[in-house]
Amino acid sequence: MDDRIVVDSKICSGQPTVRGTRIMVKNIVGMVAGGYTVARIVDAYPELTAFDVSAALEYVGRTIDEEKVIPPA
Repeated sequence: MDDRIVVDSKICSGQPTVRGTRIMVKNIVGMVAGGYTVARIVDAYPELTAFDVSAALEYVGRTIDEEKVIPPA
């Protein structure tokens, strides 16, 4: 994961992206939440691989462990 996901202030305002693309991790997560399979995500973004999608999901999993979770009101 560490070599596939990057945070660069010059790319997408510093949002985490897949290296070498402007595809944001949050877009991939949104697609998964919407019911997309990995294969369908790769079809939508041919520049991605299944490993890129997995890296994005792993990144989110690690990141959410570090964040303070605020329950909905």
